[in-house]
Amino acid sequence: MTTEEIAHIIEAILFVTGEPVEIKALGKGLEFSELEIRQAVDFLAEDCADHRRGICLKRFGEHVQLTTQAEYAPYIEKMLQPIQKQSLSQAALETLSIVAYRQPVTKLEIEAIRGVKCDYSIQSLANKDLIMEVGRKDAIGRPILYGTTDHFLAHFGLESLADLPPMEQAPPEEDGDALIP
Repeated sequence: MTTEEIAHIIEAILFVTGEPVEIKALGKGLEFSELEIRQAVDFLAEDCADHRRGICLKRFGEHVQLTTQAEYAPYIEKMLQPIQKQSLSQAALETLSIVAYRQPVTKLEIEAIRGVKCDYSIQSLANKDLIMEVGRKDAIGRPILYGTTDHFLAHFGLESLADLPPMEQAPPEEDGDALIP
């Protein structure tokens, strides 16, 4: 079977599922090697881009998904009039930012940075599948370590954590004595 034929099969599967699908799962389910699947996925992504179709292929970590082209969002919204989703609270966004940039990170480490308890924010982010438990820290009490999910990458349109914008550096602290002439 050619790469193009495999790409068309993957396109059909992604269209029907509507959700991100893991590359390994595609290989296992279709009985093709991971290399064949990756080549087909690359072909599909290029084909969508070359023909300026209404859909494109997005990668989120080791997952792929068919999505609409961002430039067509206003037309889609106008036609479908989507229900507004509840946005994340400021506390949840702060917690999510800490997890994204510091992962793996414990609840105690997040609270030390934020200066407040974050039980609710962590639970809310986990319920929304934006963060998950990624292990336990090798320390007293073996606290839970948190990290982001592939759903986090998809939600923010990132292919990997390397696509996160750089953190702003805090201005250096000035010595109070240096200001006195």
